[in-house]
Amino acid sequence: MLGHRFTKYTPPELKQAADFDRLLDIFMQLVTMTSGDVSEALQWLNNLDQQHNLTSDEYGIGDFIEDLKKKGYIKEEEGSTGKVVMTAKSEISIRRSALEEVFGKLKRSRGAGNHHTNYSGKGDERGTDRRAFQFGDGLENISMTDSLRNAQINHGIGDFTLLENDLEVVESEFKSQTSTVLMIDISHSMILYGEDRITPAKKVAMALAELITTRYPKDTLDIIVFGNDAWQIKIKDLPYLEVGPYHTNTIAGLELAMDILRRRKNQNKQIFMITDGKPTCMKQGIRYYKNSFGLDRKILSKTLNLAVQCRRLKIPVTTFMIASDPYLQDFVREFTKTNKGKAYYSNLDNLGSFIFEDYQRNRRKNV
Repeated sequence: MLGHRFTKYTPPELKQAADFDRLLDIFMQLVTMTSGDVSEALQWLNNLDQQHNLTSDEYGIGDFIEDLKKKGYIKEEEGSTGKVVMTAKSEISIRRSALEEVFGKLKRSRGAGNHHTNYSGKGDERGTDRRAFQFGDGLENISMTDSLRNAQINHGIGDFTLLENDLEVVESEFKSQTSTVLMIDISHSMILYGEDRITPAKKVAMALAELITTRYPKDTLDIIVFGNDAWQIKIKDLPYLEVGPYHTNTIAGLELAMDILRRRKNQNKQIFMITDGKPTCMKQGIRYYKNSFGLDRKILSKTLNLAVQCRRLKIPVTTFMIASDPYLQDFVREFTKTNKGKAYYSNLDNLGSFIFEDYQRNRRKNV
């Protein structure tokens, strides 16, 4: 059969841009898995290209690397012999990619805070509900248009009269501010048994960080990692986070989280803890007390005591348990009951949705 078949014409520059965007998505996933090691991520990308033909004769991995440099995603480290590192633009891109992957089609909303409570009060956004004026209402909340209309209806169109009964007030939504501490377990068990648990934890942390900084700018998020000890890291450090040869010192993590939240002025405070194992370590003076073979009575007792302290400080702890061992889940249930917090026994696929739903639920009311 003779004839012509016409297809949509795609200019070469647009095709190359599409190829770059597709490879960039894969590269961002790989560089997260390699804890920010650009060279290793590019090596993995080369291997994937050989196996799955990701590139073409017109646009290859070499072209992609040059575009990464031109567009400011990677650069050669100063004073090094050709070592390539990520830039701040890459770190931001990774967080945005994680937000899209974990939390879906969430859109950025302007304004300060967006955690709704059952109380109405002075807020940044005016609502649509109206009510009669009450003593103590601010003048800025009076709906002049509705009040003038009421005055005309109630008193006619002769001499203008505006009485208190004519006034209507616009209800404004109260926006609570929340301080969150996210604790991430970086003990060795997070990569044991051939399962990479630290990469999903990092993605969730980056997504939560991007969510808060863009949608809830008046909220605070502090990130803690805990192994033998606990220490605070910055949001920009998340892509480079690695698991170490550590035990699990949950006690140190909780103590640091409580110390951070004591300094926060917000009434709404909470702790999210991502872990896959039991507490196996605590510090006694300058010595580490360790027991990785079971739930040690000394470590368990101190951990539960901290759960009680958090409860008294009105700090709920939500535990995201990414392990299915029954005796470990029993410990989490006891810890949660003591703290009166929450626990989710999630796999790696639904970890992000659980954290997002709990964060959005406005955990507690203002006291």
